[in-house]
Amino acid sequence: MRRLFAIALVALLLGVGIVAMIETDPGYVLLAYGRYTLEASLWVGLLLFLLTILLVFLLLRLAFQLLSGQRSLVSWFGARKSAKALRLSSRGLISFIEGNWLVARRQLVRGAEHNEAPLVNYLLAARSSAHLQDDDGMQAHLRAATEAEPGAAMAVEITLAEMKLQAGEYSQAIAALNHATRSPGRHPRVLSLLSQAYQGLQDWDKLLELLPQLQKHKMLNTEEFQRLERDAQYHRLERGQYNFEQLRAGWSKLPKHLQTDLAFIEQYVRNLIALAEHGAAEKAILQGLKQEWYPSLVRLYAYVLADSSRQLNRAESWLKSHPDDAQLLLCLGRLSARAELWGKAREHFEGAYRLDKSAEICAEIGRLLDGLGEPTVAAVYYREGLLLQEDKLPTLPQPDKLRPDNRLPASL
Repeated sequence: MRRLFAIALVALLLGVGIVAMIETDPGYVLLAYGRYTLEASLWVGLLLFLLTILLVFLLLRLAFQLLSGQRSLVSWFGARKSAKALRLSSRGLISFIEGNWLVARRQLVRGAEHNEAPLVNYLLAARSSAHLQDDDGMQAHLRAATEAEPGAAMAVEITLAEMKLQAGEYSQAIAALNHATRSPGRHPRVLSLLSQAYQGLQDWDKLLELLPQLQKHKMLNTEEFQRLERDAQYHRLERGQYNFEQLRAGWSKLPKHLQTDLAFIEQYVRNLIALAEHGAAEKAILQGLKQEWYPSLVRLYAYVLADSSRQLNRAESWLKSHPDDAQLLLCLGRLSARAELWGKAREHFEGAYRLDKSAEICAEIGRLLDGLGEPTVAAVYYREGLLLQEDKLPTLPQPDKLRPDNRLPASL
């Protein structure tokens, strides 16, 4: 309270002092501009000067606020568009995950218009077009992705390759990865895509060339590498488009652990028999059976054209250790038939039939019995073998007995 009183007292004294100064010497100010003049006391001129300065300050402040407001308005509209683009992009991603390709593409493309990073939008839009089988749309969106982000050209190529793989267009996928293969260390994903493309094309030679790089860049663990190598080598051997020298050279290049794999030996023997290299086929069979008993190799032994008596004696010696092997009995039956030992052939075929009623065994018994003059019994085996091959026939009612067909002429 005292402080307020003191301030009021000082202000009153200052006011009295100023009034006294004005009354003592009011001063004089003259302003002239052209034909106009303004006369006033010094104190009134000073007051007008201060008011002028205040007015200029207020005008400048108003102008600044107007300009700032315009920039804020522009920023507000820009932020609004960016937020809308973000919402559309999010909705497009959700639609893409849900598999609504048409909706996803529309939302993603609209969301890319005011998006600072539209690359993902265009790549997903291209994938949506691929699902819609719209190749033109897919190419257009990939071009837009490249234009939006020139540094992402490799990502665009990889995306194109992935879509071509999904469509089963393996050659086009390899072509799309043409540039990326120059630096596989920087783009290891390319190696995985190439592996899928070569498998799709069944280009086993190219796949085998690629395997060391896949392992080097750690795209495969040891188990996956061994499985893929085994599959590729087996399919290449299975292809069988060789002459004898090519087959033998290819076999010698196989890894040692695959040369002792009985499934590989079986396929090698098939190729040898197809080339009529029966001596080499017999040798391979016997070497394979020394390491392990393998019924599929035993079956192929009957296809080897050699001394049938010697073959029969050798196969009969196996019977002591494997009396219940249907494939061995089938082999013995065929070797006996080749030696024209019909009774022994029938005995072995029937023994195989008791162990394994397969269509192949039924066909062999039927063929033998037909030749022995027992067509009725042979027909029973043929019928059973045919039904074994067609084991998925639908259940249908059957006639109780044979009924005469009234459409046939009476003379018949």
